[in-house]
Amino acid sequence: MAAAEYHDQKPEKLPPSIYIIGAPSTGKTTLVTALGEYFAQDAELEGSVSQPHQVKEVARGVLLQHQFSASDITSSKTRALELQRLIIQAQAAAEGALQDRWYIADRSALDAVAYARQYVGEAEARRLREAPVWQEIEDKMRTGVVVLCEPGGEWLMDDGVRLMPRDQAEWFALHSHFRVLLAECGIPYVVLPCSVSLLRHRVEFVLQVWKQKQTQTQKSH
Repeated sequence: MAAAEYHDQKPEKLPPSIYIIGAPSTGKTTLVTALGEYFAQDAELEGSVSQPHQVKEVARGVLLQHQFSASDITSSKTRALELQRLIIQAQAAAEGALQDRWYIADRSALDAVAYARQYVGEAEARRLREAPVWQEIEDKMRTGVVVLCEPGGEWLMDDGVRLMPRDQAEWFALHSHFRVLLAECGIPYVVLPCSVSLLRHRVEFVLQVWKQKQTQTQKSH
């Protein structure tokens, strides 16, 4: 299994929240569910760690609530940009409701900016980062654990709701936008290689990174 290294700087009182982010069909929600099951069943192994909340399928909820379709992202730049703006608001609200709890999320608000950068344009994506909630979003991600799932493997499956890349090139292009944005925002992250394909190994990978971050946080107090 690939080794993980994580370097960060900012302490947090609660255990660090975990953001599992990346392009569609990279196993994010499946991994978040498995991590939640780990903490529910094996929390005693983590000492006095409280149970994390799971923040899942925010974008799917926005698509259904506001009657967007996946095709809107590629057929209308106006609709695509509005959708990403609504997703940022919904993601920030979901995280903001958990001020006294730590959580595991299957996306971040930065995902919406990556999509806007690919399907709308760089200038429009940059304006999304001017939203009043954006600085708080960045701060939370910097104090958490950010795991970027690499495309590849056998995960590219259409569920009829999400936008699906047309081919591998588009899949990996979106992944590159994530890496560029994380660097621009100064958000530390690790890449979960697609070669780590077994779910239990993916859980172990994230836990290794999370424990490193938790140790750093404890030492900083």
